[in-house]
Amino acid sequence: MSAPLEGIRVIDASTVLAGPSVATFFAELGADVVKIEHPKHPDVTRNWKLPSESKDSPLSAYFSSINYRKAYASLNLKDEKDLEVFFEYISSADILITNFKHGDAEKFGIEDEKLLAQNPQLIIGKINGYGAEDDRVAYDLILQAESGFMSMNGTPESGPVKMPVAMIDVMAAHHLKEGILLALYERKKTGKGKSMSVSLYDAAVSSLVNQASNYLMADHIPQRIGSLHPNIAPYGELFQTSDNATITFAIGSNDHFQKLCTELGAEELITDKRFSENQSRVVNREELHKKLIPLVAKRTADSVLTALQKVNVPAGKIKDLKDVFSSDKAQSLVREETISGVLTKRITSVVFK
Repeated sequence: MSAPLEGIRVIDASTVLAGPSVATFFAELGADVVKIEHPKHPDVTRNWKLPSESKDSPLSAYFSSINYRKAYASLNLKDEKDLEVFFEYISSADILITNFKHGDAEKFGIEDEKLLAQNPQLIIGKINGYGAEDDRVAYDLILQAESGFMSMNGTPESGPVKMPVAMIDVMAAHHLKEGILLALYERKKTGKGKSMSVSLYDAAVSSLVNQASNYLMADHIPQRIGSLHPNIAPYGELFQTSDNATITFAIGSNDHFQKLCTELGAEELITDKRFSENQSRVVNREELHKKLIPLVAKRTADSVLTALQKVNVPAGKIKDLKDVFSSDKAQSLVREETISGVLTKRITSVVFK
């Protein structure tokens, strides 16, 4: 795709996932991005390595996932000369991204006022944990715990379970991208930059969407129900096929349910009062699941999924990442870059076409 942000300069002074992923997004869109790291204490994710990764490598797969198309500079902001270099970068930058701990900006002497005095057109995008005035150290796991996600995620037997990616960081990054893009648009009219911040906590709670409304409107406190949906059935139930694959259905309407039953040869379920309407299916979902299990078990995964896809019923196979990246569609989203002599790979952060 074209590079719509060519000519935009970004200083990435952030670490871990949320901030660096925002900078990578701008880099993919053509911006010139410089990542600032402390000479002795670089981004901690450089060392977040799997047991199978080389101990001697200067980076990790984790680091690579959210650092792409960046130049790198080592600066100690406590050092007077390095701070001068930093302000030189700021003087010609369009965007600065940080996730400093509470009080660090003042400690380094890079408060918003000083940065904007140096460059009035600068857009400052900041990630914090619980709000600009809160000094708690925040990691995605703790936000998942304290925003309700872990209480809902898992099964009755498993206990609370975190999501397998740092989803709160990912959501906060998306919010900051939106804010920065809006600020770039506003700057075209005003000629002025601004400072904005996104907290992981706000991003987490705002991502509760329907689960929040279920509580706020119906006083429903979600319990751990695995992959099941509290408002729809069958949705998330797992089924084994004759070829030992695991598949699942997302039956979002009565029309979906009728087509599913017809394909499985269970038309009698369509008129059964326990299952004929969605709300009734939610109430009787366990019994419905039991009735569908043997019907699916007679079929191969491909036969069921192909037939359902032809009639526009959402259904899919549970895939591991080897399965996922065996497809050309997933491979088309992989981006490669050599960093410090290491071939790195990650998924694109720009998927609009």
